[in-house]
Amino acid sequence: MEQRILATLERIEWEYGVDILYACESGSRAWGFVSPNSDYDVRFIYVHPLDHYLSVGRQRDVIEEPIIDDLDINGWDLRKALGLMRGSNPSLLEWLHSPVVYHSREWFEYELRELALQSLDRRALFHHYRSMAGNDWRKVRKADREVPLKRYFYMLRTALCALWVMDPDKPAMPPVAFAELLAQTDMDAVVRATIGELQTLKASLAEKCSIPRVVVLDDFLADAFARMDAASPEKRAPMPLAPFDQLLINTVRAA
Repeated sequence: MEQRILATLERIEWEYGVDILYACESGSRAWGFVSPNSDYDVRFIYVHPLDHYLSVGRQRDVIEEPIIDDLDINGWDLRKALGLMRGSNPSLLEWLHSPVVYHSREWFEYELRELALQSLDRRALFHHYRSMAGNDWRKVRKADREVPLKRYFYMLRTALCALWVMDPDKPAMPPVAFAELLAQTDMDAVVRATIGELQTLKASLAEKCSIPRVVVLDDFLADAFARMDAASPEKRAPMPLAPFDQLLINTVRAA
């Protein structure tokens, strides 16, 4: 599959006339809770030649390939990515910290990571993860008997990420890999064991499989939401545009 992904990235460069700077796995394969029929969710950042950025007209800033079989691949233009980075966009931050990287211009990845670290707003991350977890939590509470197994994992991941971001003693960006996030989170041994059992179960079941509600996890999550609602990180002012503009200029010139 990796060779197919790399070949697709090369075709995209040729077909769209762009230079792909960074490409990674996102979603369930990056998080580490894969089902036998999980898609490959490949995301990338690309740059056009200089003339593209000198047009008066608004230019398309995404490349979206049709999903073929189990390969879902799309990317963002560099200018779009930098604008979202300035706002601490969680999806982009997770791309940069993905444990599965297919392609990288190392100097660019380093510069973008440094800029992300300098500009990261804990409050923006917290509200994103709290909102995502809350949406799934409402759906779980409405379920009479069974819920999709993957919903528990999506909810656990985002809830643990929100709790992580609330802790000023931890790095601002939570681990993307769920196993690493779980290992660095304090929790009751019974809750941890229950999550482990569900991880084993998910690895052997289809993506849309449902299970009965798990009381141990429901109680853990209810407590987690109470903690989230009691406090949130302080908002920080956005970084000036200058360093983002400079990385855009440097990258376009180097392409």
